[in-house]
Amino acid sequence: MIRLILVVALVLGAVPATAAKNPDAYVYLTISDADSLDPAYSYDTASHMLVLNIYEPLFQFDRTSTSELIPLLATAVPTRENGGISPDGRTYTITLRKGVKFHDGTPVTPEDVKWSIQRFILVDRAAGPSALLMEPLLGYPSTRGDDGKILSDVWVDVEKAVSVQGDKLILRLPRPYAPLLSILASWAPVLSKSWAAKNGDWDGSERTWEKHNNPSKQASPFFERAMGSGPFKLQRWDRKTKEIILERHDGYWRGPAKIKNVVIKGVNEFGTRKLMLQAGDADAIYADRPLLTQLQGIAGVQIIDDLPTVEMNPVVFFTHEINAAGNSFIGSGKLDGAGIPPDFFNDKDVRKAFAYSFDYKGFITDVMRGKGTQATGAIPKSLPGHNPKGRKHSLDPKLAEEHFRKALGGRLWEEGFKFTIAFNTGNLPRQTVCQILKRNIEKLNPKFKIDVRAVEWPTFLDNYKSSKLPIFVMGWNADYPDPHNFAFPFLHSKGDYPMTQKFKNPEFDRLVEEANSTTNAAKRKEVYAKLQDLAFDEAPQLYIIDGVRYRTQRDWVKGWYHNPIFPDSPYGGYFYPISKD
Repeated sequence: MIRLILVVALVLGAVPATAAKNPDAYVYLTISDADSLDPAYSYDTASHMLVLNIYEPLFQFDRTSTSELIPLLATAVPTRENGGISPDGRTYTITLRKGVKFHDGTPVTPEDVKWSIQRFILVDRAAGPSALLMEPLLGYPSTRGDDGKILSDVWVDVEKAVSVQGDKLILRLPRPYAPLLSILASWAPVLSKSWAAKNGDWDGSERTWEKHNNPSKQASPFFERAMGSGPFKLQRWDRKTKEIILERHDGYWRGPAKIKNVVIKGVNEFGTRKLMLQAGDADAIYADRPLLTQLQGIAGVQIIDDLPTVEMNPVVFFTHEINAAGNSFIGSGKLDGAGIPPDFFNDKDVRKAFAYSFDYKGFITDVMRGKGTQATGAIPKSLPGHNPKGRKHSLDPKLAEEHFRKALGGRLWEEGFKFTIAFNTGNLPRQTVCQILKRNIEKLNPKFKIDVRAVEWPTFLDNYKSSKLPIFVMGWNADYPDPHNFAFPFLHSKGDYPMTQKFKNPEFDRLVEEANSTTNAAKRKEVYAKLQDLAFDEAPQLYIIDGVRYRTQRDWVKGWYHNPIFPDSPYGGYFYPISKD
């Protein structure tokens, strides 16, 4: 068992670049503990990076490509040419690999694959990932209606959509859905059905599935345990110390990984991460753009810069209907100068005032060291549908004041407000976004007060999911490389962020759905331009930067590669090919 001892790391000196420390263990220091190890629940990069190292989907992207796939638990990537995709694009036939074993030695069966995909859909926790497969396979994004009740046809539709015949998985779609294979490459990890049933999870029957719909986080046996077939198995997760240890799966069907153990440790303090990297006690660390200059020139440390992204990060989100129950983030909960009412950001003038209070150019120049351009909408420039000529907000105190004076029937300027903006601990760019908003808005009126609070990642996520954060700063890394994967989670009422923001606009929904059903590329781009123009007018969120990333690692690390779709890359990544020389 590999242990990290911070006290020792702080006093050790740098080691020669030619001598890899702990050659059997790869140590990655990050800032965020995982939220859950359940593939049907987790929807953050810290968790999903672990999921894709422990479990395997049917396919994965070929090294650095965001378009080419290679088979994993499937024997081939289906195409029309090889008969895997029907001529009408509505039936996928996927031959499953034989001889693969779970970490406990039991075989991976076609029934495990079917059950895993059905479970991913049916768990459908609020603001979770299930819509990624529900949309293409069922034709709708939730198992529940607006009243929160289970839809009557869900089970019938799931059974029709996902079935097996011998060693073949059959997927039947209500209509063609071009990104399906890209989604399956990340969001169909296969779990052990028998292990799940023995440990109190869904047994696969119609009679019991509703009991497991929209569960609490810790109700799942997969929350902090795992039973997959991937290159690594979970040895231990110490949630108190934010340390996860993965152990090589020696029975892995492609052959054992080159490294024996992987240690992922949450360390909020950058100084500690830097010293451990310098001493050779860490092999790679999370480090934001503002910290780059402090890492340059360290002996034995390699910096790989200008790595492409398929993300929008950071983004400022406004919660339109704040959950006031036991909520310390909104002060008094009233418009009385000591708080804000729950519907504070439901007023468009409030949102527009905040939009004109942020220094976008200054953030890019000073915080991100000029690496990146101002975002012109929710869709990043690396994807079709991006509009480089789209309207964008700028720092304009006069316009900000005008909107503040009109807000809430003209009362806001006289009454003032006080509330708290939260960011996840250790994330310097997001912290700086909060501080810029605080500084510029408090300058406008002495009655405006904003506190900035650092919150640990799992706690931050819990408050975010329960809609208790008036403003939250987060980001979105693509689940799959298609503009719908940004338009839907950002702007559709059933998307991840709008559901939490309690933001719903029928015109946004109509445009998102129209764009996704349009096959003509030029027409699709026009619809996305209209969608992003509407988002500028309504300002449900503030998009800041289209950026690039960099990676910091010891130069003895070999085999790592960057795929911008893989969660937490380039800081974390896919550990299977990594070695230390």
